[in-house]
Amino acid sequence: MYKRFFEWCIACIMIAMFTGCVQREVQLVPPPTPPANPYDVNDVDMSDLDENLTESEMMMTEEGEETKMARIPFPSSEYYKLARMGKGTIKGTIYVNNLYDQRVVGAGTRLYLNPVTSYSKQWYIESYLGGNRMEKADSRLFNYLRFTAADSQGKFAFYGVPSGSYYLIGTVKCAQECGYESEKSIRIATRVAIRGNQVITKDLTRISE
Repeated sequence: MYKRFFEWCIACIMIAMFTGCVQREVQLVPPPTPPANPYDVNDVDMSDLDENLTESEMMMTEEGEETKMARIPFPSSEYYKLARMGKGTIKGTIYVNNLYDQRVVGAGTRLYLNPVTSYSKQWYIESYLGGNRMEKADSRLFNYLRFTAADSQGKFAFYGVPSGSYYLIGTVKCAQECGYESEKSIRIATRVAIRGNQVITKDLTRISE
């Protein structure tokens, strides 16, 4: 009698569990927190962006008022068409050759990949090559830049680069070894193109003046 009653109770409990009548406590485990992006917009000072991308650091200027060249309107449609993900690699060494043909590497310096557009072409021609100082860059440009840093030997690498053409930009600080009385920042920029999963080796270099 008791045995049948006990078996009947067990059967009822099992039926209830499988039909959802008895709620089972389920512990919800929160998803893992994704790693922080080392080049998030909050980690980059926009004044640094303006200084490093819009003005030639090799140019000597007089103190006082100065007229800056106006930038063309930011071409949103051009940037909207750019690929945001890729498999390419661009690597190399950043350095300047001093007057004694010695290498002065950009140890620990930050480098940029700036997609080639009408907006960046204006900067390259007018500011980098022409030596003109320009108005501050549109803040939307930051969303399309790629960053990396050189190691102690001046070696750098960009990974996951989408197919396209870019201006590779970096700075080498040089003082007496380059013939300067005090430390100066020597800006270097060059154009590089990449397709698919290519691995491009491109040193960023120039001769100090």
